Amino acid sequence: MIRLLTAGESHGPELVVIVDGFPAGMRLTAADVDGDLALRQKGHGRGGRMRIEKDRVLFAGGVRLGRTTGAPIAMRIPNKDWEHWRETMAAEPAAVPRAARRAVTRPRPGHADLAGALKMLSHDARETLERASARETAARVAAGALCRAALRALGIEILSHTIGLGPVRVADQVPWRRIQTLPADSPLRCTDRRAEARMIRLIDRLRADGDSTGGVFEVVVRGAPPGLGSVAQSDRRLDGRIAGALATVPAVKAVEIGDGVAGGAARGTAHHDGIYWSAARRRFYRKTNRAGGIEGGMTNGEEIRVRAYLKPLSTLTRPLASVDLVTKRPARAAVERTDATPILAAGVVGAAVVAIELMRAAQEKFGGDTLDELLRAHRAFLRGLDRF
Repeated sequence: MIRLLTAGESHGPELVVIVDGFPAGMRLTAADVDGDLALRQKGHGRGGRMRIEKDRVLFAGGVRLGRTTGAPIAMRIPNKDWEHWRETMAAEPAAVPRAARRAVTRPRPGHADLAGALKMLSHDARETLERASARETAARVAAGALCRAALRALGIEILSHTIGLGPVRVADQVPWRRIQTLPADSPLRCTDRRAEARMIRLIDRLRADGDSTGGVFEVVVRGAPPGLGSVAQSDRRLDGRIAGALATVPAVKAVEIGDGVAGGAARGTAHHDGIYWSAARRRFYRKTNRAGGIEGGMTNGEEIRVRAYLKPLSTLTRPLASVDLVTKRPARAAVERTDATPILAAGVVGAAVVAIELMRAAQEKFGGDTLDELLRAHRAFLRGLDRF
């Protein structure tokens, strides 16, 4: 089963990600990863950093002649902005002028600055914010791209789209086909063009006001067979694993599976998805999918639908009240480069972390050191379902 480690700071020389336990024998080139990295950098409302970075992956292990070897896959993503931060983020001790250290002593409300400074007993929040930055998610998108490629071989597809920004919200249960046909240059990956136009106008107003807003994206998974995940132990339940993974995406503060929130006010007779049998297709099916494709911590064969709710970004060009870490005097919070909203990028990251959890669940279910073994076990399971 895959294990994942990432390293690197927002303004350091590069990000590094190691994916251990990935099966051997899968075709893989940098282009298979770079497409997802490029999509993460898009979206109306992104800040200046996206004009600097042109993310490309460099394989440093685990891939040979365009195929995974079964060894740990090591990937590097260089930071172009490193050129402007060499003194500030140098690893080796050096006589760096105080101004070049760019210390952050005025923590931003809503960010990791103060909590990290107190945890590490440091009066410079930069040592926390460099790692807390959403820049780290580029490494997880790279790992997610590997997992999406392997899952695609199993017939499992993953997409994300924007369903809300501030007060603007699109209708629930957007069909897969509409998400699939979103154009590559979609400014927010929203299937409702009128709603998207309203979102764009909102973003422009917020940027002018030095403000930000929250949003909602949805990750949809199609083709996952029933039985991924487990009821055996709480930490193997797939709903908990997916919810936990999405909650680690910066700015995500709430996760909803299916119609989970509405279920809190619904009657059972109106909420649960009736079960039917199709003799022609020899399968069970549902006419509704309020469970979001997961029951009892396991996939039930329907589409997995999970929504993540982002808080407004905490770096504001019109900063809120704070206190200086050194002097303890009232101050205005520090200002770093920021976005008006990262909603499109957050959806890309969300799809990546869901892919990572589904890949782990698939390996638990089907096993195998190689992709061929994984595929054979998957096909055998599907044949068993056909005979059920």
